[in-house]
Formats: sequence, C-alpha cells, structure tokens
Amino acid sequence: MEKKTILNASGTDPNKILPMKYTWARQHYKTGVANNWVPEEVNMQKDVENWKSPTDLSADERRMIMRNLGFFSTAESLTANNIVLAIYKHITNPECRQYLLRQGYEEAVHTDTFIYCCDTLGLNPDEVYAMYQTIPSIKEKDAFVVDMTKSILDDSFKTDSLENIQRFIHDLVGYYVIMEGIFFYAGFAMMLSLLRQNKMVGVGEQFQFILRDESVHLAFGSDLINAIVDENPEAWTSELTSQITKHIMRGVELEYAYAKDCLPTGILGLNADNIYEYIKYIADRRLERIRLSKVYNVANPFPWMSEVIDLRKEKNFFETRVNEYKSGGTLDWE
Repeated sequence: MEKKTILNASGTDPNKILPMKYTWARQHYKTGVANNWVPEEVNMQKDVENWKSPTDLSADERRMIMRNLGFFSTAESLTANNIVLAIYKHITNPECRQYLLRQGYEEAVHTDTFIYCCDTLGLNPDEVYAMYQTIPSIKEKDAFVVDMTKSILDDSFKTDSLENIQRFIHDLVGYYVIMEGIFFYAGFAMMLSLLRQNKMVGVGEQFQFILRDESVHLAFGSDLINAIVDENPEAWTSELTSQITKHIMRGVELEYAYAKDCLPTGILGLNADNIYEYIKYIADRRLERIRLSKVYNVANPFPWMSEVIDLRKEKNFFETRVNEYKSGGTLDWE
C-alpha cells in the first residue's frame, strides 16, 4: 500500500481515514467541534440600541464598524471558496480533508454571522457587500490574495512537479498566513477594543468567536504547510522563502493602509500606527510558525489580544451559554 502523504497519494484510499498519520489534523478537527457556535445564540439587543442611538457611537466608531463588516462579509466567502474549490481537491490525505470540511462549515457560520448582523442592525446590504469593490483599502487586500492564490483555483493545476508543489505552498501561504493570519487581525483588534468599551457587545462577541475559530484555521494551515515542506524539502528553496517573506511584508503594508482607512483619527486607544505595530508583531509570529526568520522584532502593543480568544468568564454563571464551555470529552483534567 502506498505511504500516506499530504499530496499526490494516488494509491491511498481517500475514504480510509484509519490508521491516521497526521494526528495534528485530527486534533484541530476536535478543537473546532468543541468550539462550535452559531450567531443566533448571541444577544444583539444592546447593539441595536447602540446603533440606533444618536449619541452612543461616534461617527468614527460607525465608520470603523462598517469598514470591518464590509471587509469580513465577503472575505469569509473568499476563504470558503478556496477550501471547497481548490485546497480540498489537492489535499489527498483523509484526516486533513476531514478538517477542511470542518473549516468549510465554520466559514459558512462566519458568512451567516454577517448576514445576521446586517439583518439585526438594519444595514443596507448593498452598501456592506459592495465594499470589496468600492472601498480601495478593502479591494486591494482582496485583490492581493486572489492574485496570490490563483494557481490552485486553476482547473488544470496539479501538484505533479516540484515547480507546482512550490506554487501550491506559495498559494497556501497567501490563503492561510496572509488572508487569515494577517488581514483579519487589524479588524479583530478594532472590534474587540470596541467590545472592551462595552459598545456593540453582540457584534464584538461574534468577532471573539470568529477569532477563536481563525486561530485554529491558522494553526492547521501552518501545520499543513510545514508537513508539505517536510515531505518535499527540495521545494523549500531560498528563492521561495524570500518570495514568501516579501509577500508577507506586502500584506503588512496593505493591512496598515486598511487600518488608516478605518481609523483616520484614532479612537478607543487605537490609531493606525499602533495597529501597524500590532500587525508587524503578528507577521513575525506567522513567519516563525512556518519556520522563517522574523523581520520586524517589535513588541506586542496589545497584550490583551492574547487573552481575548478565551470567552469572557466574568458573566453571571446562570447567564452564560453552554457554548462557552468545551464538552467534557475534550477537557484536560490534569
């Protein structure tokens, strides 16, 4: 029987998941299941009151909220398309495919979240969902990722040569490391800062859930890239790693431009410059996660972000939803 590999395991039955080789993929799947949620579980009453009030939110806060809803509303569909139409096709390992199915479901939940937000707040969907075309800072981010991942969306593309394996790794970096690992994080910092001010708490809590999901997506994507490199070390050339590093640095600059657009004056203790420092800090972590050298060597200006993935525990126990607690089967009792 052919040995299990991430790519090009033509002799392996994709339906035969046992015995497993890539246990990290199984663990990411189980983590995703334990984190399960849907947007309708989040109470949006206070958000409606904030949004309708002429004084609860400033014009700059409203601009920031709308920009982030506009970016994320279509970005989640873009990521789902990459999974379903491209990545799943080329990954021949069944346990990795199982996680991709779970991730695809989570992207559908995220897409549904922005439908829920638009419906609940009474937003104009034509305005929100057109921002990837009408707002230059959003359009440039999306265009960059689409261009970086175009190979794997080519129907004739196959990972049947060293050059194409390199291209596949390159595109995975564009999708997982840059799109999900950098382009989402300025928005997370902005919206969760709003949550910390007790404003738009329902939207903020949903961003908190999304951040938790995206942290697992990023971990899976990094493990996937590293596993492909381990199985195809000849693909990990200095030319490819240099190109990847330059793309990540370009991603940082595009996210900085987006931050300047969202925060033209600065609010909530945030401004474009400290968001820029945070993006650079995040980029270094992403580089190290795929075994590349840091570029920026900056400190984290938002240490509270490392704690925000865990849902808030200060709520009254009897008001806390079941989905704030992982199922007993996944708890570590030691």
